[in-house]
Amino acid sequence: MTTTLKSPPVRRSQSDRRQQSESELLRAAAELIVERGMAAATFENIGARAGYSRGLATQKFGSKQGLIEALIAQLQLRLNALMEARDLASANGLEAVLGFVDLFLRNLAQDGETRAYFVLMAGAVAEVSDLRGPFAAAHKNVELQLEALFLRGQAEGVVRAGLNADAAALMVGALLLGLSLQILVDPSLDLEPIRETSLATLRVSFSV
Repeated sequence: MTTTLKSPPVRRSQSDRRQQSESELLRAAAELIVERGMAAATFENIGARAGYSRGLATQKFGSKQGLIEALIAQLQLRLNALMEARDLASANGLEAVLGFVDLFLRNLAQDGETRAYFVLMAGAVAEVSDLRGPFAAAHKNVELQLEALFLRGQAEGVVRAGLNADAAALMVGALLLGLSLQILVDPSLDLEPIRETSLATLRVSFSV
């Protein structure tokens, strides 16, 4: 009789376990926010949905603002990872802008956490809440990224020289913001033809 020796289970580090628990708590929070609104995203409900205690959710985020900031940070990391995977850094400025729009809209169509972000943002704006600050900072970061890509495209000769790079960046950001809110109003919205039309229109508008 042959005895098969099993490899010992791989032990995850404490850091890995912390990262996993935070990711699961954020996913649970996003699901609750999309399904039932911000009022349902209590730390007790978040912990229960993720299979953890209320105490862990409170420890991770501390407050509603802490939860929002953690969700914003996670979405930014995910978007950056998608951009790196598509290697937008090696594309010319125009293609990088179009690639950013393409990735954002593809992600918006299938990502509950992105939708939760815009539910939170809409609530913060409607309530004239101090929680608007983290959203304003996140949007400013995206604006600066896009402006840098437009300026790069102009230096490369692929974006119209007379174009106001800052205004173009704001326009693209407003397009993405508007579609993000529209899909909250109409969750059945088919983004695919809108994505294709947006990319074609932006290419014609910005290219030399």
